[in-house]
Amino acid sequence: MREIQAEKQVLDTNTNELVLDGGYPVPKAAEGFVVPDNNSFGRSFRDYHAESERNQTVEEFYRTQHINQTYDFVQRMRKEYGVLNRVEMSIWECCELLNEVIDDSDPDLDEPQIEHLLQTAEAIRKDYPDEDWLHLTALIHDLGKVLLHPSFGGLPQWAVVGDTFPLGCAFDEANVHHKYFKENPDYKNPAYNTKNGIYSEGCGLDNLLISWGHDDYMYLVAKKNKTTLPSAALFIIRYHSFYPLHRGGAYKQFMSEEDKENFKWLLIFNKYDLYSKSKERIDVEKVKPYYLSLIKKLSSVDLAKLMMAALMPYGANV
Repeated sequence: MREIQAEKQVLDTNTNELVLDGGYPVPKAAEGFVVPDNNSFGRSFRDYHAESERNQTVEEFYRTQHINQTYDFVQRMRKEYGVLNRVEMSIWECCELLNEVIDDSDPDLDEPQIEHLLQTAEAIRKDYPDEDWLHLTALIHDLGKVLLHPSFGGLPQWAVVGDTFPLGCAFDEANVHHKYFKENPDYKNPAYNTKNGIYSEGCGLDNLLISWGHDDYMYLVAKKNKTTLPSAALFIIRYHSFYPLHRGGAYKQFMSEEDKENFKWLLIFNKYDLYSKSKERIDVEKVKPYYLSLIKKLSSVDLAKLMMAALMPYGANV
């Protein structure tokens, strides 16, 4: 609990210094959202070592992910899945599709993913009632997990969810279950096994090849549909699972000055993304009108194309 409280204090301090894209000051967070003591299983958050059936599933997930996520694999996925030419779907339709999806990499929650989206969005809404762009970012940040659904090709869990990390440089020990990287073909590649690998310090996170999954996919959907959400929103969508960076402090040498500014927003978002996971259920029908009105409001100027994004790409043989 001390670790959680310490993190909360740092995040609250950061909010006093932030300025929204465009120069608008960020309001000081209210006391709306309270960090819970335990996750939905009654244990500490992100405890990957507690003995439980759930954690056995999580560890097996990371073993498979760490072995199979290679530089070549990610390049192929980005090429094949960046086409976005198969199906058009509204944001809320996509949220409802996640009713059928559970994330095997998550040690804190086993509820359908739409519950997590709304838990995150509602928690942020309490503390930042006027930052509607952040509410919408929370609602859509995990929509890429539809890649798990049979109608989107039914990709395996290891190719969609879990913590993300760069390829093309050494696997930092801040990565959860780091030991399994030793079986990854890139592990012994001399071009990839130094601290910076094929990259240079300060090159910017956008120049890194990040492990393939729902984060990068949803980022591609937003980017290729020319969304005008602020850069902080795109940063959150793409890097919210990059826990080695925002919890372990790894890979910071690659960050640009813009990354460092957007990173402040990610730290704020991460508090709600992680600590809102609980067995306290959201009344979907009660909050649905607000989010539908928010989608309509923002899509009229920002998300007209993203709202009907072609989320289903070419099927890939994984």
